[in-house]
Amino acid sequence: MRYFHNLYGSFQISQKFAFIAGFDIGAEQKAKGSEQYNVWYSPVLIAKYAPTQKLSFAVRAEYYSDEKGVIIATGTENGFKTFGYSFNADYWILPNLVWRTELKNLSSKDDIFLNRDNILKSNSPSVATSLAVSF
Repeated sequence: MRYFHNLYGSFQISQKFAFIAGFDIGAEQKAKGSEQYNVWYSPVLIAKYAPTQKLSFAVRAEYYSDEKGVIIATGTENGFKTFGYSFNADYWILPNLVWRTELKNLSSKDDIFLNRDNILKSNSPSVATSLAVSF
């Protein structure tokens, strides 16, 4: 049996500032009928600043702990214990079309991230850009 909770609060501080605090937690029985569980969890904090209606910036910090590899199996001694932070800029081209650019870094206790040379490292920096359409 598996249980999961996604708890969060979203706070609009002013017209330009918003804040989200969240906490995900899950538990899975170690074996069918067992009273012992493997637990994973992830707290997150996000702050957003929107200087105009078309432009916004956000910073995000999060931690993910899945020591037993229930959701993310690494095969390492510490399992998946990773801290991440990111910065993104969103530009609303149209009311239903947004362009996002994001700088992100993930850091783990173990070498679990492959770099371009197929070498395992303990951190994973990235830059991404995307277009999203809603309808």
